[in-house]
Amino acid sequence: MRPTRYSRWDGTQDPLGPDLPAGELLDRLSEDLLDGAGADQALRNLLRRGMRGRFSGTEALRRRVADARRRQQEALDLEGPLAEMQAELGEILELERSTLSLTEGDDARAREAFLDSLPPDLPGALRELRDYGFTDAHARGRFDELMQRLSEQVLGAHFRGLSQGLRDISPEQLARVKDMLAELNALIEARERGEAYDFEGFMERYGDLFPDRPRTLEELLENMARRMAAMSRLLASLSPDQQRELRELAEQVLGDLDLAFETDRLGSHLANLFPGLPWGEPSPGGGGEPAGLSATVDALESLHDTQALERALRGGYPGASIEDVDEDALRRTLGEDAVGDLRSLRRIERVLEEAGLLARRGGRLEVTPRGARRLGERALTRVFEQLRRDREGAHEARDPGGLAEPTGATRPWRFGDTGRIDVQRTVFNAVVRQGPGESVTLHPDDFELAEAETRTETATALLLDLSFSMPLRGHFVPAKRMALALHALIEGRYPHDTLYLIGFSDYARRLQPEDLTAPGFERVYGTNMHHAFHLAGRLLSQHPRAARQVLMVTDGEPTAHLEDGGSFFAWPPVRETIERTLAEAIRLARSGVTLNVFMLEESPGLASFMERLARLTSGRVFLMSSASLGDFVLRDFVTRHAGPV
Repeated sequence: MRPTRYSRWDGTQDPLGPDLPAGELLDRLSEDLLDGAGADQALRNLLRRGMRGRFSGTEALRRRVADARRRQQEALDLEGPLAEMQAELGEILELERSTLSLTEGDDARAREAFLDSLPPDLPGALRELRDYGFTDAHARGRFDELMQRLSEQVLGAHFRGLSQGLRDISPEQLARVKDMLAELNALIEARERGEAYDFEGFMERYGDLFPDRPRTLEELLENMARRMAAMSRLLASLSPDQQRELRELAEQVLGDLDLAFETDRLGSHLANLFPGLPWGEPSPGGGGEPAGLSATVDALESLHDTQALERALRGGYPGASIEDVDEDALRRTLGEDAVGDLRSLRRIERVLEEAGLLARRGGRLEVTPRGARRLGERALTRVFEQLRRDREGAHEARDPGGLAEPTGATRPWRFGDTGRIDVQRTVFNAVVRQGPGESVTLHPDDFELAEAETRTETATALLLDLSFSMPLRGHFVPAKRMALALHALIEGRYPHDTLYLIGFSDYARRLQPEDLTAPGFERVYGTNMHHAFHLAGRLLSQHPRAARQVLMVTDGEPTAHLEDGGSFFAWPPVRETIERTLAEAIRLARSGVTLNVFMLEESPGLASFMERLARLTSGRVFLMSSASLGDFVLRDFVTRHAGPV
């Protein structure tokens, strides 16, 4: 056995590392799988719900992202940039007017008249004041600072990080920006024509203007497109007059900087390359603190990230996948713990496939035979936890006698086996497996049991009602869970026994354990017990020397029977259906097959039919809730096969 080491949690360990309990994950999927949801839908439900105590699901992450988005919107003041600059200009003009009021002469009066005639809008006022000679030195300094800040704000609003990449907004630096934009437009056009382009050379020349250091042209263009789309959202969110003012202000600054033409070209390219971005999409705002133009566009760009993240986590679009969730955006919005949850969610399917419990075939996720067996084992474990630990599971023989005698042979130990361990053979296996050494470590595969005389074989046919009333009344999942548990019990504890799974609705047919996890359920009419009994008889006849029994689980009386190679259905059931079904059951009983029927509903017609069935076949009929079905059937099966306690 491999030793286990424990260490203090330091926040770096991966709770879904190599020891991820795939069986526990499958257990979380079991309710949906047995309810007919299918493995793909069951997995989506698990991704949405998460696992309590291990990782959050997409629904919990989406709610947290939605809260973050609401906080961002409440803190967003879309009118702030214009209001802030308008207020600053007002203070500058007030300083100038104060100085002029203390100055004598016609020139001072003419200046006052000029200031009084300024256009009311911010772009017009700034245009007129550009060549105005301020009398107040402090006002002149503040105006120059405002124009410098305005240039930085407009550049930052259109190109994220560009103003930080510039050492100063000098004519030489602006000429370099213009050259960069021209080269970038040329790169885009060359790529669109399918021609070669030198992105590495471009970054060597202008990489310092992009603090985020994009690694590819696509990454660079996407970053710039997101920024320009955010600027277009700000414009679209303002009133028509405010839109006009902000647009004129941006055009005036970019025109003065000789950047307007290349900026327009780039914007047109980016809108064509990234049409999925929210170009011109208005955004709601709250009553937060006013911020500068660049900071407001920052907030809108961040808001777009959050909205896209919320859509990806909701997943309500064709082809949605957990892989669509942007890890970096999630980290920026919710932090590193949420990224850990996302990585856990992305690993679930791979862990289940690596464990051999699920497999993708033809693009569809399915439960494997091993997965179906594991579902049964886990259901069986829950039932057996309630059984007495000291109950042995040896078969009783038809003839009374003593305990089984050893044969001298051994066999490998399997899950659920009871009996005497052959110590010598077990230790020998361990030594051969790991080689000679100072100590021997035992592994479950090393254990061998001492064989005893052959036990009596039992053949069981489990008939499951698959008609539409079973899922409609909530019996479907408990019945299928019981069937899987019984299969696991017989395969693990009674390997010489045989179990046939038979499902019946309008017709009866054999099932494999994994069929019980198939998506959907049958929306057909008919409860064809006649065909089910007939099929069970054919299968059990292959075991003439075994103790044979039929276990039937149903919630309704027979409403269909085989007739002329087809299925005849009638509701309420006709006499012929009842008589043919009883005749087939009597034929089974006369061949030595024991009948056990588990009724999940009680109605006058069903009770009357079952009473006749029990009387004519000497069988047993039990009325019970579906919640106790698995516990009762498995306890009864073990008890009837058990020796003395």
